[in-house]
Amino acid sequence: MRSITFLGASRTVTGSKYLLDTGSAKVLVDAGLFQGLKELRERNWQDLPIKASEIDAIILTHAHLDHCGYLPRLVKQGFRGRVFCTAGTQDLCRIVLPDSGRIHEEDAENANRHGYSKHTPALPLYGEADAFRAVSLLQPCGYDRPMPVVGDIEVEFINAGHLLGSSYARVKTGGQTILFGGDLGRFGRPVLPDPTMLTDTPDYLLVESTYGDRLHEADDDGSALAGVINDTARRGGRVIIPAFAIGRVEELIYWLRRLEEEGRIPVLPVFLDSPMAIDALARYSQRVQELDPDMQPEAHDEKAPHGPADRQNSRDERRRHARHERQVAAFATERFSTIGTAMESRQLTQSKMPAIIISASGMATGGRVLHHLTAALPDTRNTVLLVGYQAVGTRGRQLMDGAKAVKIHGQSVPVNAHVESIGSMSAHADSSEIMRWLGGFSGAPKHTFIVHGEPASMEALSGTIQKSLGWTTKMPEHLERVPLN
Repeated sequence: MRSITFLGASRTVTGSKYLLDTGSAKVLVDAGLFQGLKELRERNWQDLPIKASEIDAIILTHAHLDHCGYLPRLVKQGFRGRVFCTAGTQDLCRIVLPDSGRIHEEDAENANRHGYSKHTPALPLYGEADAFRAVSLLQPCGYDRPMPVVGDIEVEFINAGHLLGSSYARVKTGGQTILFGGDLGRFGRPVLPDPTMLTDTPDYLLVESTYGDRLHEADDDGSALAGVINDTARRGGRVIIPAFAIGRVEELIYWLRRLEEEGRIPVLPVFLDSPMAIDALARYSQRVQELDPDMQPEAHDEKAPHGPADRQNSRDERRRHARHERQVAAFATERFSTIGTAMESRQLTQSKMPAIIISASGMATGGRVLHHLTAALPDTRNTVLLVGYQAVGTRGRQLMDGAKAVKIHGQSVPVNAHVESIGSMSAHADSSEIMRWLGGFSGAPKHTFIVHGEPASMEALSGTIQKSLGWTTKMPEHLERVPLN
């Protein structure tokens, strides 16, 4: 009997993993890391109820770590199948997975050096080599093209508007259709296209509920961001922005550039201190045709006149360079700089000049942003700006909830800096946007599974769907197995 087992993102936001078992094949849809509370992070170390070597294939909806970051762990444990995803997801996984492996190794090394782990020795969940092996298994697929996976299972990726390469995974098996919603993007936001509306009703639907109990702040045309920057500049301080290295960085730079051009903020140095984010920015530029139409360069290349081959090649090269410059220009402010090396990052941390610093990770759980926070939090002139979802148990959530001090690298750091948050930049659909998307279906699925949310948001969305659409909904428990009749 066919079934889905909910191995993650069940009554919590992170760790997306859903095991589809047809009786003759086992396919995992998403392989995400648990993040946030310690009790959730500890699940990353627990064995799944299926051996990695018994999984025939994996389908990834997108390249955020809570959807793909467990993949190297599975490879380390013996998974050797193919991993199906879009080309954009492949590009970003090539960045985020090795980076995640390095961070795990560095965290273990720091814990051993400074003795702040109860484990002796502290070991990484997986390493960079495991991540590179995982990347080698990625099988890129185009949007809107059904692809055979294993046995009678096929998958079709549909643009979800959440991240470069993000998708819904429409899986067909045994005459039934299961739509794995992944993360649902926003409508009418810059950089990314709107989520694709669907009319064909699946038999089973998995829909995220990250913001299922609330509405995002109204789009204020960048006013809140401008206010934070202007206030901090008047104090002579720095704006530190923990940001998800892929997705959020692009929108931030878009708004900073626009506010500068409109004269609504001073022209300040803007530093992007995240090698992963720098690489991701390049991938966004290379795939600009997949972005929102407003982000795409004008197609005004003229046909070159006939002439010698070397002159023709030279002109073609100039055109390619010009196209690249136009693409990058969409993601650069007047005084924009990237920070590549650890030494450059340390120098930036030690500097006191007013600036805007964007660094990962988005929930302040690791990465270079921790060094910037250590330096900036004690100073009242500075501002820490939170621009994305902050899971329970993360430093970002502690800051958002008004913590007077946070622990970083084993040390307590006082919070004297201003802490602000802007909710309008979220890449996740809110309750009204989720309902707008669901309203496109021609009828009700047999079952709608509410996933990827805290209990309160799941219950709120479940109630809204039942009341507004009359659909049957279910909020699966962790490790619950549901038969597909």
